[in-house]
Amino acid sequence: MLSRETLRNDLRDHAFGLGRARAEGPPRIGAEVELIPVDADTGAQVPIQSCGGVATLPVVRRHAGRNGWTEEPSDYGVPRWTLPDGGIVSYEPGGQIEISAAVFPSATALVASLRGAVLPLSASMMDAGIRLLSVGIEPRGGIEHVPLQLPGTRYVRMTEFMEAIGTGGTRMMRQTAAMQVSLDFGADPLARWRVWNGMAPYVTAIFANSPVYRGQPTGDRSFRARVWRELDGGRTGCFPCADPVEEYLDFALAAPVILGPAAAAPPASFAEWNRRGCTSLGDWRLHLTTLFPEVRPKGYAEVRSADAVDPKWYAAPLVLLAGIGYHAPSLRAAAELLADPADGLLHAAGRDGLSHPAISATANALVDLALAGTAALPDFFSSTDIDEAGEFFGRYTRRGRSPADDTLDALAPAPPLAPVP
Repeated sequence: MLSRETLRNDLRDHAFGLGRARAEGPPRIGAEVELIPVDADTGAQVPIQSCGGVATLPVVRRHAGRNGWTEEPSDYGVPRWTLPDGGIVSYEPGGQIEISAAVFPSATALVASLRGAVLPLSASMMDAGIRLLSVGIEPRGGIEHVPLQLPGTRYVRMTEFMEAIGTGGTRMMRQTAAMQVSLDFGADPLARWRVWNGMAPYVTAIFANSPVYRGQPTGDRSFRARVWRELDGGRTGCFPCADPVEEYLDFALAAPVILGPAAAAPPASFAEWNRRGCTSLGDWRLHLTTLFPEVRPKGYAEVRSADAVDPKWYAAPLVLLAGIGYHAPSLRAAAELLADPADGLLHAAGRDGLSHPAISATANALVDLALAGTAALPDFFSSTDIDEAGEFFGRYTRRGRSPADDTLDALAPAPPLAPVP
């Protein structure tokens, strides 16, 4: 049995990075973007491999060979590729394509890397009749049309667990897509952790991009966010952050074990398995990878709240998160603005987006702080990054809109023509 002190120290040292003296060095940034492949004619989600029909794996392989990507096996039964700059291209359980960028010393370099991978791959896919969607959830079909694409043990076990508690988990695994931003904790990890947790509902609302599922409006600006809320209550959410390490420890101990011993049925919490003497430190660290909070501590902060973002707007979430987190005055001001716990806003943020007056007002205040912080980081953000982010915020956030509203506008019936006199 692992003691609570052992588990807490492991979180403190490895997840939050508090176990060593820290100095504020040059900040770094990374991101993962997920893309949903659909048939350009029918809109149906395209599998990785197929018996005669359209599939993504042959297209990715041809594209990789032409562009110097290095193919290697993965643990999940399909290959992955290393990009020349160190990024990774891999698959998600429903066949979504994930671009995991290398870590860069500037947002400008990160945006260039992401677009340098995504845009040419999208063109190759279109030549093969496949469109790569940057939306939060596949909008046309239901989960019954998207079988598990990765036969590795991890996703087979996760599927068994998710199917036992409902369909939200399998939809999350096989039909959703996000843009996740990885940020340094710096010299004061807990200050940044608190602010990025507090920002989570506003990130969801600002970048909401998934209002349609099964071809119909869902009533949510981010249906992806709603799908996450449908997971069992012990794996998602954000934190009040009074004592971040203790709160995260309680959260992790209470979550049911998915990748535990083969005989782990019915599901029990990690705390219960630990009381039975069934766990090791390796089991604990594996368990942490099956938790899906809005911000995940991994030695750095992985902010997971945004729906997939169109490549044109990749700079915007980086400006919002790093412009506040990496600029001390903006960080302090954001901490005051976000003093109240944010978890209760997550549902409203996904449902209403920026049509919610209080969420819209705070989101715009955060944008002001982010742009002020960005202007003070000239070596981290180029003027092009700032202009692109400013264009996004002007088109959407300042007007109480998100990209989801464009989708809903396109679905709205045209007004009747006025009668001819």
